[in-house]
Amino acid sequence: MEDYIKRAEKVLTPNYRRQPVLLVRGSGSRLWDSAGKEYLDFGAGIASSNLGHSHPKVVAAIKDQADKLIHVSNLYYTEPQLELAELLVKNSALDQVFFCNSGTEANEAALKLARKYSRDKGKGGYEIISARNSFHGRTFGGLSATGQDKFWKGFEPLLPGFKFVDFGNLEQLKALVSKDTCAVLLEVVQGEGGVWPAPPGYLAGVRKICDENGALLMLDEVQTGMGRLGKLFGYEWAGVQPDVITLAKALGNGVPIGAMLARKDVAEVLQPGTHASTFGGNPLATAAALATLSVILQEKLPARAEKVGRYFAEKLDQLKESHAAVKEIRAVGLMLAAELKVAKCERVIDRMREQGFILNLTQGNVLRFLPALIIEEKEIDRMLSALDRELKVLDPEAK
Repeated sequence: MEDYIKRAEKVLTPNYRRQPVLLVRGSGSRLWDSAGKEYLDFGAGIASSNLGHSHPKVVAAIKDQADKLIHVSNLYYTEPQLELAELLVKNSALDQVFFCNSGTEANEAALKLARKYSRDKGKGGYEIISARNSFHGRTFGGLSATGQDKFWKGFEPLLPGFKFVDFGNLEQLKALVSKDTCAVLLEVVQGEGGVWPAPPGYLAGVRKICDENGALLMLDEVQTGMGRLGKLFGYEWAGVQPDVITLAKALGNGVPIGAMLARKDVAEVLQPGTHASTFGGNPLATAAALATLSVILQEKLPARAEKVGRYFAEKLDQLKESHAAVKEIRAVGLMLAAELKVAKCERVIDRMREQGFILNLTQGNVLRFLPALIIEEKEIDRMLSALDRELKVLDPEAK
């Protein structure tokens, strides 16, 4: 492994804090490294592999499509792209789909759409309001909309026209919206920010403010969409109809694909020449996503995520009661977090990995659990039993 790390350091940019593991195979919720060690995966590629690793129906769809047609430009029609768009529209509150390659690209498309829609409709708004502690991607547009200045450092100046409010504070939003506002962009649950769900009634209140001011409500569902929160899309819990949503991550079960869904009257401003993506929606990616979405719907995995997520949250609450090191548990469906009171929590990730469990850490002290939607309760129990032992080591520091 040391030799492999040295080789990688020579040729790969150092922008990832990689763990010292060479993963070579996956199946369901399990991964194996080059030494044959088995891991239970509670990260799912950061909420990307909702069906687990190498799901047979997704693998079959990729193989079949690769044999027929991998890529043509969007100057032509392809079957899997059309079928995927139809299935997304049928199961959402939106009307039309733009395909791209990632979540940040989907958000870029949404940002451009918002400004063009406002100008084409005669309002001329250009400002976009998002939330502090949010995360919307690493491109300049996504970064400018992200409400965490730690991601900005070294890349200033960012794009103009972005303003921020506290997540969940309707009064701040009311005060900040103006004639120049073209859209409000929010996450249903702030994922990278530490798993903070929108407070009850908040998104409905934002919808009302947007309607009163002629602004679009755009929801970033890159991490929360595709069943993770217990509904196919997170906005369904709030009972609101957004004007735009963005998807990626679990849409292709690990195959790179993003999508922006919009109301027809909003989407129609994207006429030829206004926006594009060379590889967006290519036959291979859309075939994989079509298989993924079909399995999610046919096997009713959102409902399963809600049920298993409740079990997981209850077990985490019990863990909190037993450990001084745990500050708070936050959970919606199978998107859960245990915020710890101690610093340098990377050691928890390292120790859990050594015991065969892959976890994710965000904000330095928040253990984020994003397992595949097929995770079993007995697998959750195994992981929490190991975590229980690790927290006992941290408890004296938190007292």
